[in-house]
Amino acid sequence: MALESLSWALLAWFVCVITLAGLIQGALGFGFPFVATPLVAMASDMRTAVITVLLPTLATVVANMIKTGPLWPVLRRFWMMPLYAVAGAAAGTWLFVAAPGIPYSLLLAFIIFVYLNLDRFGHGEWTLVARHERRFAPLAGVAAGVFEGTANVAAPPLIIFYLALGLAPAMLVQALNICFLVGKSTQLSVLATHGGVPASHWLQTLPFAAIGVSAFLVGFRARARIDAHTYRVWVKRALFVIALVLILQYLYGAVAA
Repeated sequence: MALESLSWALLAWFVCVITLAGLIQGALGFGFPFVATPLVAMASDMRTAVITVLLPTLATVVANMIKTGPLWPVLRRFWMMPLYAVAGAAAGTWLFVAAPGIPYSLLLAFIIFVYLNLDRFGHGEWTLVARHERRFAPLAGVAAGVFEGTANVAAPPLIIFYLALGLAPAMLVQALNICFLVGKSTQLSVLATHGGVPASHWLQTLPFAAIGVSAFLVGFRARARIDAHTYRVWVKRALFVIALVLILQYLYGAVAA
Protein backbone atom coordinates (compact mmCIF):
# COMPACT_ATOMS: atom_id res chain seq x y z
CA MET A 1 0.00 0.00 0.00
CA ALA A 2 1.58 3.29 -1.12
CA LEU A 3 1.57 5.87 1.64
CA GLU A 4 0.27 8.60 -0.69
CA SER A 5 -2.88 6.54 -1.20
CA LEU A 6 -3.74 6.43 2.51
CA SER A 7 -6.88 8.18 3.71
CA TRP A 8 -6.75 10.99 6.26
CA ALA A 9 -8.24 8.65 8.85
CA LEU A 10 -5.45 6.11 8.31
CA LEU A 11 -2.80 8.82 8.43
CA ALA A 12 -4.26 10.09 11.72
CA TRP A 13 -4.18 6.53 13.10
CA PHE A 14 -0.54 6.15 12.04
CA VAL A 15 0.34 9.44 13.75
CA CYS A 16 -1.36 8.31 16.98
CA VAL A 17 0.41 4.93 16.87
CA ILE A 18 3.83 6.47 16.19
CA THR A 19 3.28 8.95 19.01
CA LEU A 20 2.32 6.19 21.48
CA ALA A 21 5.28 4.04 20.43
CA GLY A 22 7.64 7.01 20.79
CA LEU A 23 6.38 7.75 24.29
CA ILE A 24 6.91 4.13 25.34
CA GLN A 25 10.36 4.06 23.73
CA GLY A 26 11.27 7.19 25.65
CA ALA A 27 9.95 5.94 29.00
CA LEU A 28 11.39 2.41 28.80
CA GLY A 29 14.25 2.71 26.34
CA PHE A 30 12.78 0.01 24.06
CA GLY A 31 9.48 -1.14 22.56
CA PHE A 32 8.93 1.12 19.55
CA PRO A 33 8.59 -1.53 16.80
CA PHE A 34 6.81 -3.97 19.10
CA VAL A 35 4.07 -1.38 19.74
CA ALA A 36 3.93 0.32 16.34
CA THR A 37 4.22 -2.57 13.88
CA PRO A 38 1.11 -4.58 14.84
CA LEU A 39 -1.03 -1.46 15.37
CA VAL A 40 -0.14 -0.08 11.93
CA ALA A 41 -0.61 -3.52 10.35
CA MET A 42 -4.11 -3.77 11.87
CA ALA A 43 -5.23 -0.84 9.72
CA SER A 44 -3.20 -1.59 6.58
CA ASP A 45 -0.97 -4.61 5.94
CA MET A 46 2.32 -5.96 7.30
CA ARG A 47 4.46 -4.66 4.41
CA THR A 48 3.11 -1.13 4.87
CA ALA A 49 3.64 -1.45 8.62
CA VAL A 50 7.28 -2.53 8.26
CA ILE A 51 8.07 0.29 5.81
CA THR A 52 6.22 2.89 7.88
CA VAL A 53 7.82 1.93 11.18
CA LEU A 54 11.41 1.23 10.11
CA LEU A 55 12.83 4.76 9.78
CA PRO A 56 10.98 6.03 12.89
CA THR A 57 12.43 3.06 14.79
CA LEU A 58 15.95 3.86 13.63
CA ALA A 59 15.46 7.54 14.45
CA THR A 60 14.27 6.82 17.99
CA VAL A 61 17.11 4.32 18.53
CA VAL A 62 19.67 6.96 17.52
CA ALA A 63 17.96 9.57 19.73
CA ASN A 64 17.96 7.02 22.54
CA MET A 65 21.69 6.42 22.16
CA ILE A 66 22.41 10.15 22.20
CA LYS A 67 20.23 10.95 25.22
CA THR A 68 20.87 7.91 27.42
CA GLY A 69 24.52 8.47 28.23
CA PRO A 70 28.08 7.37 27.42
CA LEU A 71 28.22 4.67 24.78
CA TRP A 72 31.88 3.64 24.84
CA PRO A 73 31.77 1.63 28.12
CA VAL A 74 28.80 -0.31 26.75
CA LEU A 75 30.50 -0.98 23.40
CA ARG A 76 33.65 -2.11 25.16
CA ARG A 77 31.68 -4.60 27.27
CA PHE A 78 28.91 -5.75 24.89
CA TRP A 79 30.26 -5.13 21.37
CA MET A 80 29.84 -8.81 20.52
CA MET A 81 26.09 -8.99 21.29
CA PRO A 82 24.94 -7.69 17.86
CA LEU A 83 27.15 -10.32 16.20
CA TYR A 84 25.60 -13.09 18.26
CA ALA A 85 22.13 -11.73 17.45
CA VAL A 86 22.84 -11.66 13.69
CA ALA A 87 24.02 -15.28 13.82
CA GLY A 88 20.93 -16.21 15.82
CA ALA A 89 18.65 -14.40 13.37
CA ALA A 90 20.08 -16.42 10.48
CA ALA A 91 19.54 -19.63 12.44
CA GLY A 92 16.06 -18.54 13.50
CA THR A 93 15.01 -17.71 9.96
CA TRP A 94 16.22 -21.12 8.77
CA LEU A 95 14.41 -22.79 11.67
CA PHE A 96 11.19 -20.94 10.88
CA VAL A 97 11.34 -22.03 7.25
CA ALA A 98 12.14 -25.62 8.19
CA ALA A 99 9.59 -25.93 11.01
CA PRO A 100 6.95 -23.17 10.73
CA GLY A 101 4.43 -25.05 12.86
CA ILE A 102 6.35 -24.74 16.13
CA PRO A 103 4.66 -22.17 18.46
CA TYR A 104 7.73 -19.94 18.84
CA SER A 105 5.78 -17.05 20.34
CA LEU A 106 4.38 -19.33 23.05
CA LEU A 107 7.88 -20.60 23.83
CA LEU A 108 9.15 -17.05 24.22
CA ALA A 109 6.15 -16.15 26.43
CA PHE A 110 6.90 -19.22 28.58
CA ILE A 111 10.54 -18.13 29.01
CA ILE A 112 9.40 -14.65 30.06
CA PHE A 113 6.94 -16.03 32.62
CA VAL A 114 9.59 -18.38 34.05
CA TYR A 115 11.96 -15.44 34.51
CA LEU A 116 9.30 -13.22 36.07
CA ASN A 117 8.30 -15.95 38.53
CA LEU A 118 11.94 -16.51 39.47
CA ASP A 119 12.24 -12.78 40.04
CA ARG A 120 9.21 -12.86 42.35
CA PHE A 121 11.16 -15.15 44.67
CA GLY A 122 14.29 -13.03 44.62
CA HIS A 123 16.21 -14.83 41.89
CA GLY A 124 15.98 -12.18 39.16
CA GLU A 125 19.67 -11.33 39.42
CA TRP A 126 21.65 -14.54 38.96
CA THR A 127 25.13 -14.49 40.45
CA LEU A 128 26.02 -17.39 38.14
CA VAL A 129 25.31 -15.21 35.09
CA ALA A 130 27.28 -12.31 36.56
CA ARG A 131 30.27 -14.56 37.32
CA HIS A 132 30.23 -16.13 33.85
CA GLU A 133 29.00 -13.23 31.74
CA ARG A 134 31.16 -14.13 28.72
CA ARG A 135 29.74 -17.64 28.65
CA PHE A 136 26.10 -16.55 28.91
CA ALA A 137 26.41 -13.61 26.47
CA PRO A 138 26.45 -15.81 23.34
CA LEU A 139 23.42 -17.72 24.63
CA ALA A 140 21.44 -14.51 25.19
CA GLY A 141 22.52 -12.94 21.90
CA VAL A 142 21.81 -16.00 19.80
CA ALA A 143 18.46 -16.53 21.58
CA ALA A 144 17.49 -12.94 20.78
CA GLY A 145 18.33 -13.49 17.13
CA VAL A 146 16.52 -16.82 16.97
CA PHE A 147 13.32 -15.27 18.33
CA GLU A 148 13.74 -12.33 15.97
CA GLY A 149 13.79 -14.80 13.08
CA THR A 150 10.93 -16.94 14.37
CA ALA A 151 8.62 -14.72 16.45
CA ASN A 152 9.80 -11.28 15.18
CA VAL A 153 10.61 -10.24 18.77
CA ALA A 154 14.24 -9.98 19.87
CA ALA A 155 14.25 -7.84 23.01
CA PRO A 156 13.08 -10.21 25.83
CA PRO A 157 16.11 -12.56 25.92
CA LEU A 158 18.45 -9.56 25.92
CA ILE A 159 16.46 -7.78 28.63
CA ILE A 160 16.42 -10.89 30.83
CA PHE A 161 20.19 -11.27 30.40
CA TYR A 162 20.92 -7.64 31.24
CA LEU A 163 18.55 -7.66 34.23
CA ALA A 164 20.24 -10.82 35.49
CA LEU A 165 23.56 -8.96 35.35
CA GLY A 166 22.05 -6.16 37.45
CA LEU A 167 22.95 -3.45 34.91
CA ALA A 168 22.12 0.16 35.66
CA PRO A 169 19.21 1.48 33.53
CA ALA A 170 21.41 3.61 31.26
CA MET A 171 23.80 0.75 30.48
CA LEU A 172 20.90 -1.68 29.95
CA VAL A 173 19.25 0.65 27.45
CA GLN A 174 22.49 1.36 25.59
CA ALA A 175 23.28 -2.36 25.41
CA LEU A 176 19.87 -2.89 23.80
CA ASN A 177 20.42 0.07 21.49
CA ILE A 178 23.57 -1.30 19.87
CA CYS A 179 21.74 -4.52 18.99
CA PHE A 180 18.66 -2.70 17.72
CA LEU A 181 20.78 -0.32 15.62
CA VAL A 182 22.61 -3.15 13.86
CA GLY A 183 19.43 -5.18 13.34
CA LYS A 184 17.29 -2.37 11.97
CA SER A 185 20.10 -0.96 9.81
CA THR A 186 20.50 -4.42 8.26
CA GLN A 187 16.76 -4.63 7.66
CA LEU A 188 16.74 -1.20 6.02
CA SER A 189 19.64 -2.06 3.72
CA VAL A 190 17.99 -5.30 2.60
CA LEU A 191 14.63 -3.65 1.93
CA ALA A 192 16.23 -0.69 0.16
CA THR A 193 18.38 -2.85 -2.14
CA HIS A 194 16.33 -6.02 -2.62
CA GLY A 195 12.87 -5.29 -1.24
CA GLY A 196 11.49 -3.26 -4.11
CA VAL A 197 10.87 -0.21 -1.90
CA PRO A 198 11.62 3.02 -3.83
CA ALA A 199 13.35 5.96 -2.19
CA SER A 200 10.13 8.00 -2.42
CA HIS A 201 8.42 5.62 0.04
CA TRP A 202 11.21 6.01 2.58
CA LEU A 203 11.08 9.81 2.21
CA GLN A 204 7.35 9.75 2.95
CA THR A 205 8.04 8.14 6.34
CA LEU A 206 10.41 10.91 7.47
CA PRO A 207 7.56 12.95 9.06
CA PHE A 208 6.68 9.86 11.09
CA ALA A 209 10.32 9.69 12.20
CA ALA A 210 10.13 13.31 13.37
CA ILE A 211 6.90 12.57 15.27
CA GLY A 212 8.43 9.47 16.85
CA VAL A 213 11.53 11.34 18.03
CA SER A 214 9.41 14.19 19.44
CA ALA A 215 7.28 11.72 21.39
CA PHE A 216 10.41 9.89 22.50
CA LEU A 217 11.81 13.08 24.02
CA VAL A 218 8.62 13.53 26.05
CA GLY A 219 8.76 9.95 27.29
CA PHE A 220 12.47 10.25 28.06
CA ARG A 221 11.74 13.00 30.58
CA ALA A 222 9.72 10.50 32.60
CA ARG A 223 12.57 7.95 32.49
CA ALA A 224 15.09 10.57 33.61
CA ARG A 225 13.05 11.27 36.77
CA ILE A 226 12.79 7.70 38.10
CA ASP A 227 15.28 5.69 40.14
CA ALA A 228 16.85 2.37 39.14
CA HIS A 229 14.45 0.26 41.22
CA THR A 230 11.36 1.86 39.69
CA TYR A 231 12.82 1.44 36.21
CA ARG A 232 13.36 -2.27 36.79
CA VAL A 233 9.73 -2.58 37.90
CA TRP A 234 8.61 -0.85 34.68
CA VAL A 235 10.76 -3.16 32.56
CA LYS A 236 9.39 -6.29 34.24
CA ARG A 237 5.83 -5.08 33.73
CA ALA A 238 6.66 -4.45 30.08
CA LEU A 239 7.98 -8.01 29.79
CA PHE A 240 4.71 -9.28 31.28
CA VAL A 241 2.72 -7.31 28.70
CA ILE A 242 4.93 -8.60 25.88
CA ALA A 243 4.32 -12.18 27.02
CA LEU A 244 0.55 -11.62 27.09
CA VAL A 245 0.59 -10.05 23.62
CA LEU A 246 2.61 -12.99 22.26
CA ILE A 247 0.02 -15.41 23.63
CA LEU A 248 -2.87 -13.38 22.22
CA GLN A 249 -1.18 -13.16 18.81
CA TYR A 250 -0.73 -16.93 18.76
CA LEU A 251 -4.37 -17.55 19.77
CA TYR A 252 -5.61 -15.04 17.18
CA GLY A 253 -3.54 -16.72 14.48
CA ALA A 254 -4.80 -20.16 15.51
CA VAL A 255 -8.45 -19.05 15.41
CA ALA A 256 -7.98 -17.24 12.07
CA ALA A 257 -6.40 -20.34 10.58
